[in-house]
Amino acid sequence: MLGRILLLAASLAVLHAAFSTYEHLSHLKALGKPESSLPQDIVLEAIIGLGLGILGASLNAAPLKEITWSSEMKTRSIDEMNARLGFANYVNRGRNIWNTSRS
Repeated sequence: MLGRILLLAASLAVLHAAFSTYEHLSHLKALGKPESSLPQDIVLEAIIGLGLGILGASLNAAPLKEITWSSEMKTRSIDEMNARLGFANYVNRGRNIWNTSRS
């Protein structure tokens, strides 16, 4: 639940920073000074939104699973893991391919 709230807050913070950037650049363009830098509060808001997004995504993620063979075998039986066919035997076909005497 906390992860979703943090993700929502991060989304709103980043969207607000983007809107503030658009408004600031529009204001600078109207004044004829498009080369000025962004105010520190907009940059800080975007960085805080990024941090909240990373934290919210980390808290909202599913728990990690083990990737070892022993952890996989806890959920499966040996019959499921060893249910494959043996090696195919092509001896009979090979004799028919290389047989030069035709009846």
